[in-house]
Amino acid sequence: MEPHSSYRGADWTPQRLMFHQNLESFAERVGLVVGLQSNGKLSQEEAYAEIRRIWKDLKDSKDVLLNSLKGG
Repeated sequence: MEPHSSYRGADWTPQRLMFHQNLESFAERVGLVVGLQSNGKLSQEEAYAEIRRIWKDLKDSKDVLLNSLKGG
């Protein structure tokens, strides 16, 4: 596993940094799931369900972290 890259956005906030890290984690986890499915360790249905679950986690973190910046 590679370390997270730094966030270079001009609109830096602790919330945006955390969401950036969550986004990188999502990408890494999707790659792992795809690899497991490609190697026969997960069915396509299991891989799809897992990716949907981690997508929901990412979406929830966006709602909490970034929508709080908008005041709601």
